[in-house]
Amino acid sequence: MSSGASLFRRLDLNLLKIFREICRSEGIGSAARRLNLQQPTVSLALRRLEEHVGEKLCLRTPRGVELTAAGHVLAKFCDTLFDSIQSLPNDIARTSGDVQGLLTIRSVSGVVSPELDATLDTMRRRHPGIRLKIEVAPCPIVVEALAKGRAEVCISFDAAPRAELLHEPLVREFQQLYCARSSPLYGATVNRPEVLATERFVVTGTDEPMEVKNFRLRYGLGLRPSGEAENLDEAKRMIRMGVGLGFLPTILVSREERDHLWPLLPSATLPNYCLYLITHPEAQQTVPTQIFLREIRRRLSARGGAI
Repeated sequence: MSSGASLFRRLDLNLLKIFREICRSEGIGSAARRLNLQQPTVSLALRRLEEHVGEKLCLRTPRGVELTAAGHVLAKFCDTLFDSIQSLPNDIARTSGDVQGLLTIRSVSGVVSPELDATLDTMRRRHPGIRLKIEVAPCPIVVEALAKGRAEVCISFDAAPRAELLHEPLVREFQQLYCARSSPLYGATVNRPEVLATERFVVTGTDEPMEVKNFRLRYGLGLRPSGEAENLDEAKRMIRMGVGLGFLPTILVSREERDHLWPLLPSATLPNYCLYLITHPEAQQTVPTQIFLREIRRRLSARGGAI
């Protein structure tokens, strides 16, 4: 390995940034997409970094990349380094008083995440000078607001990820098909969804995840909806009132509501999808955004497990 002084003189900080993204994305191609770079550019940066440190850092596998022992050491160093760089504006701001600013979060409706709630509570207590603004809207509007600078963070299922934005998994949702207590189907389990093709349905329009829409269309469900609401709470209201059957995230139906909303499908068949935290790259983030992301990433990392 190169001596410390020699490595310091020749090392490009941008190479470390690219390497860190390779580690976080677990692949050259996915890192290139997140950084909005060409894949050969990322591969070249990795090769240059390996030449600088004098060690092989990654091994390519069919599943992506696998870090060597030296790669693990450098990955840990990069996390420490960039966490310190990311916190620097906040640390400097602290010298002149509390951090001030606005953090606007645009989100699809019905998001349930203990890590998100805990993060917002921590920010309220530690950074009272940061004003939180949360706006709920359909998925296309949410992502467009972030892309056009009208929000700093958005929470959405994004069927067409944008290369210029960062996508980080927040929570996996499962949607169940529910009927009202007044429905003749109440109490039944439907193993063949296609038998429901003639039933009345409530749908969620442009706020319907692609996985749920594909499931409906595969079995011919809800082709002529009897109700539509892009807000999940309003869709749940219509389903409960008997306007039609409808899909809802299972986590949105409380124990108390299960007397009024009956799950029709076997749990093994439920459509599911990931909700993402979507942000701009680090260089474009405000200090309140950096504080928010650092805290929620810490909590998501502590949670562990696959999304």
